[in-house]
Amino acid sequence: MRVIWEWSRSLGLAIVLFLVVRIFVVEAFKIPTSSMENTLLVGDFLLVNKAVYGSEVPLFGVRIPGWKEPVRNDVIVFNPSHDPLKNYVKRVVGVPGDTLAMRDKVLYVNGIALTEDYARHTDRTGADAIHSNMSWQRSHLLASEAGRRRGDRRGYRPSRDNWGPLSVPEGGLFVLGDNRDNSEDSRYWGFVSRDAVRGQPWLVYFSFDPASLASIAWLRAVRWGRLGERVR
Repeated sequence: MRVIWEWSRSLGLAIVLFLVVRIFVVEAFKIPTSSMENTLLVGDFLLVNKAVYGSEVPLFGVRIPGWKEPVRNDVIVFNPSHDPLKNYVKRVVGVPGDTLAMRDKVLYVNGIALTEDYARHTDRTGADAIHSNMSWQRSHLLASEAGRRRGDRRGYRPSRDNWGPLSVPEGGLFVLGDNRDNSEDSRYWGFVSRDAVRGQPWLVYFSFDPASLASIAWLRAVRWGRLGERVR
């Protein structure tokens, strides 16, 4: 009986430790879409640091403070307001107080054009998709811009590659996918609440090509060169 008790206690402690680490420190995530290519690929498995921005205690709604706030260029995992049960991975491009705009695929932050080495543009045909669900931007359009558009915001017609300038509100973050022409992000569904941020991807611990025609692709189509790669 003592052997069984010792074994059960060790197993119980191991489970508790695993749950504590998973809830408050590190959790594994899988990349399901191509919106962050080439930074992250479909089939990448990530370890995400949940403590860096602060972890939430389940069932109590209490957050344990982290040691930093999300800043521009951080890649984050979050639950978007329009799909709160899913985990999204995007890059922060705007924080509270920032002014953001895009002109012909070039991102402007506080009036300065950014050189984004991580951004990928696959649509070179000049097509610029207009989405009806971008109308949310009107309420955050800068007054000076609205004034130039027939005196109100009704004339504002944002598109994938041309929008803004928008003002990022307190408690909000503006995020974009690195695969700019193939990403559903803040352009379409708005700001990410700071409270919805779950953590920061740390490294790729496993990766395989799910499009491979090889049988058991998870074993035969491993991207060995990506294993252990830091997420930046």
